[in-house]
Amino acid sequence: MTGDHNLSEFEQKLLDNVDQHGCQVNFVFDAEGDDPDFAYSVGFRKTAKQPEVIVFGLERKLMLSMINETLRQCCEEGLCLAEGTEISDLVEGFDCVARRVHPSQIDEGYFNSSMWFHVREFGSELSEAYQLVWPGAVNGLYPWDIDCSEDIIEAQPPLYEARKTA
Repeated sequence: MTGDHNLSEFEQKLLDNVDQHGCQVNFVFDAEGDDPDFAYSVGFRKTAKQPEVIVFGLERKLMLSMINETLRQCCEEGLCLAEGTEISDLVEGFDCVARRVHPSQIDEGYFNSSMWFHVREFGSELSEAYQLVWPGAVNGLYPWDIDCSEDIIEAQPPLYEARKTA
C-alpha cells in the first residue's frame, strides 16, 4: 500500500488490489440495458506478464471467477494467452476461447482503468488484450459458428474484429 496523495481513493484501491490479489476486476453495466454487462482485468501484465482480459454477458460472479481463474492458470500453470487459446475450467462443461482484441477496440469504453494502470506502471499505452469468449450452453457453439444462437452473439460484442465506423 503506497499511499500516493495524488491518487483518488479508487485508484489507490486498484493499486492495492493488484498488489494484494494479483489483479482487480472492474465491472461495467449499462443502466438502460442496451449493451451487455462486462468485466475486465487490471494488473495481468504486472502479475502474470500476460495481457489484460475482458468477458461479456454473464453474471458478475461468474465473470469475476473466469478472470480470476485465467489469472491463476497464467501464474500457476503457465497459461500463455494467444489468439485461439482454449481455456478450460472457466465455465462448467465447455472451454472458452481467448481472442485477441483488435487494436481499434482497445479504448476507455472497455479498458479505462487498465489503460490508466498500464501508463502508470509501464509508461506506455495498453496495446494488447484478450476477450474470453464462451459458447452457448445448449449446443456449445461460439458466436462465430454457423447456427450459434443470436442471444449468445448479442451478449458478446466481437472485440476481436475491427471497430466498425459509421
